[in-house]
Amino acid sequence: MGRPSLGIISTTVRLPGAILARIDALLGPNRRAQFIREAVERELERREKP
Repeated sequence: MGRPSLGIISTTVRLPGAILARIDALLGPNRRAQFIREAVERELERREKP
C-alpha cells in the first residue's frame, strides 16, 4: 500500500532556457515548479473573471 494520491498530474511544459534561468535566479531551482503552479493558477483566475 502506497500513500494516497495528491491529485497531482505530471505534465511537460517546454520553456526557453532564459525564462528558467530568470525563475532560478529569483527563487532557486528547487522552487521552480511551485512558481509555475502559482503563476498558472493566478492566470486562470484572471481569465475566469467576468
